[in-house]
Amino acid sequence: MAFKSKIKWVALFVLTLSLASLVAHLSMTKFSSMNLVQYSAKEALSHDFPNTGSPLKTRRNKRLWGAVRSLESLQPHANPRSSYPVPDENTNGFIYAKIFGGFEKIRSSICDLVTISRLLNATLVIPEIQQSTRSKGVSYKFKSFSYLYDEEQFIMLLKNDVNIVKSLPENLKAARRRSEFPTFKPKNSASPNFYVKEVLPNLKKAKVVGLIVTDGECLKSILPPSMSEFQRLRCRVAFHALQFRPEIQILGLRMVERLRASGQPFLAYHPGLVRDTLAYHGCAELFEDVHTELIQYRRAQLIKQGIINDELSVDSHSRRENGSCPLMPEEVGLLLRALGYPSKTIIYLAGSKTFGGQRLLIPLRALFGNLVDRTTLCSKTELSDLVGPEAPLPADIFRLPLPKSEQQLIDQWKKAGPRPRPLPPPPDRPIYQHEKEGWYAWILEKDKEPDPSPMEHRMQAHRLIWDALDYIVSVEADAFFPGFNNDGSGWPDFSGLVIGQRLYERASSRTYRPDRKTIAALFNITRDDLYHPKPDWMLSVKEHLNRSLSEDGFFRQSLLSKPNSFLSHPLPECSCRIPSVETTKQIKGKDGRIVLGGEEECPKWMELARAEGARNDDMESAEDDNDTVEQLEPDAVDATSSLTSLIDHDEEWDPND
Repeated sequence: MAFKSKIKWVALFVLTLSLASLVAHLSMTKFSSMNLVQYSAKEALSHDFPNTGSPLKTRRNKRLWGAVRSLESLQPHANPRSSYPVPDENTNGFIYAKIFGGFEKIRSSICDLVTISRLLNATLVIPEIQQSTRSKGVSYKFKSFSYLYDEEQFIMLLKNDVNIVKSLPENLKAARRRSEFPTFKPKNSASPNFYVKEVLPNLKKAKVVGLIVTDGECLKSILPPSMSEFQRLRCRVAFHALQFRPEIQILGLRMVERLRASGQPFLAYHPGLVRDTLAYHGCAELFEDVHTELIQYRRAQLIKQGIINDELSVDSHSRRENGSCPLMPEEVGLLLRALGYPSKTIIYLAGSKTFGGQRLLIPLRALFGNLVDRTTLCSKTELSDLVGPEAPLPADIFRLPLPKSEQQLIDQWKKAGPRPRPLPPPPDRPIYQHEKEGWYAWILEKDKEPDPSPMEHRMQAHRLIWDALDYIVSVEADAFFPGFNNDGSGWPDFSGLVIGQRLYERASSRTYRPDRKTIAALFNITRDDLYHPKPDWMLSVKEHLNRSLSEDGFFRQSLLSKPNSFLSHPLPECSCRIPSVETTKQIKGKDGRIVLGGEEECPKWMELARAEGARNDDMESAEDDNDTVEQLEPDAVDATSSLTSLIDHDEEWDPND
């Protein structure tokens, strides 16, 4: 009995302690609040790179961040070279235009429209960007063009090239609303003869002509040598006159400052995973679940529209092997590690939307912990200030169909046909709210993609601003790596525009131009052992990517990219060469045009300015050698050391980590 009573007392004591602990925890939960700490890119970067001095005194690994010496002699020079008269006030008439498409198509189309206006001696009305009109739910503070670009700067900087007005005269607006003026929808890469022979006569007759641009390239990319001044006009528009509005420009440069605040260089990477281009090339099998169905649905639409003359179902893996599909983020991470970039390298992820979602980025984040984007560099207030005050929109709430009444069910049973009748099917599983969220929710229950909702239209307009921020950061980055460019679709792409502007502003900047076909063949060699490749494989990767930085990549970019988009490779028309540097031999393409080495000599004032800048750089480099210590991660070994040890001694290469 005494033993049983002791057990009871022990049990009672334990129960009392448990009750007291429960009361204490409930009290703490009720009277205390838990403050969740939001991830801050600035704090994370400062933790990995303690700023021990001025950013200017941080030495860089030249093998990873140095300039490409063979292209240092190329300088930007888009000024007119021959007689170039100022446009006459008495023009042949007005050209107004509607531009459809995303950021890349908008930027290319505007440059082409200015060139066409100069060609036809017409006055250009500020183009209307259809993705940012008031009907798309954007802020009342902006018109379509001013939502993204600075109208005043655009007009002022092109006053010696083209007459530009903000709108048609009042006496012509009413006639336009009545559709009294001829309207043209030029084909992709239309020739100058089309505009001279088809559009110009109508312009002279009606005094107003409308253009509807949908494919992003309404003028042929490669023009004859006699029209070189028109090519240089394209460069002046794209790289000088077409400036983002001040709020976007300021925040974009502020993001660059935050990335460099630790004194370390950074690399920008654009995955290029866009649904349209993936559907165009048939890359559906590289994805999983709903994304495969979405790509196939879009591919069926492109086939129906006549854009694709191919079968619906194709072998995505064979397309990948011939270079038609993008490099996946995991593959890009492995390539960068093979080059020698340490795991603490700062990588900026560009692109307003990555098809496939964050799941595709998990392996890249495992390889490079300092992978950041605009959402981690900017506060929500900074991003919301860019879009301005917007009117509230009705929420996209999914509503289940109304349940049938008892009488409706009885009538349906009576009309079901003669007996014996089969048992009715079991009731459908309810569709929960979380299953209906997202732009792809329609694929659960419908065969046809619904029209975008008002909120989706607004988000598409927001993506123009996010792309503009990413564009600024990518152009200013110390290195740039494209995931998918030169895709052969004929549409301008984000990476191509970034590569073109980096090539124009500083041809020697570190811009990788990988050959996806070669990369796919290399990955096929080590597909079963991606995270522990052999040293000779890493040497092959390093050799290919380093060659893509110089003349080899330059030549390939010109052959593949320039026929589709002049802005992706604006040389040699918009550049000159410093004669004091060793002259490169002329390289011609298959069509006979000069790809490299055909640039004119730079003016004397450019040579003097460059010599002064080089002298200052040498002085700073000498100070760095004496006063600084290179701030790199220990696993960023010298290129001549064993590349295998770079992987074997780095725990982050373990996929199970």
